[in-house]
Amino acid sequence: MPDPISWAYSWPYYAVTFAAAYALGSIPVGLLLARFFGHGDIRAIGSGNIGATNVLRTGNKPLAAATLLLDGAKGAAAVLLAARYGPDLALAAGIAAVIGHVAPVWLLFRGGKGVATSLGVLLAIDWRLGLIACAVWLAAAAIFRYSSLAALIALVSAPGFGYLLAGRQLTELAALLAAIVVIKHSANIRRLLSGRESRIGAGKDKSASG
Repeated sequence: MPDPISWAYSWPYYAVTFAAAYALGSIPVGLLLARFFGHGDIRAIGSGNIGATNVLRTGNKPLAAATLLLDGAKGAAAVLLAARYGPDLALAAGIAAVIGHVAPVWLLFRGGKGVATSLGVLLAIDWRLGLIACAVWLAAAAIFRYSSLAALIALVSAPGFGYLLAGRQLTELAALLAAIVVIKHSANIRRLLSGRESRIGAGKDKSASG
């Protein structure tokens, strides 16, 4: 890996990095896969979300798994490409990729909820934190049976683990990603508090954490 060079820290290169990572993150994987495999526009079913949870409502589990993995891969790829020019650009790229996923310009800024892409970013920035967040997500989903709650617990707990692992910079990144995910899950939080959120496996699950 080449050493960071001075121009990589000037604002034009941050701008280029942010724009490229945003474009990568904004690729609507779930929407494209669903259309390609004959399931139509997934925004017209379930929650209207373009993430893996809503793709699962088509009944195609492999397609939902592919959406989950590719949404995560977008975040990881953005970080790893930018990391060639310095760690600060890698952090900027990770944030931009998640913003691209949740607010893609091609879909009038109505994208997914950023969970898988955020996990991909964390895995690429620090694989230890990424694995911990994934493990927390899976454990919370198994215990509580709410996809949205599991996503919230995983991302909200990530800054604390980030601080223990690597200090302030990783903590700040994880906190920003958690804030984005919490904002995108505001409707889910209201349903959780009122007891109206559907559990994983329910016939009309509206948690849509993707």
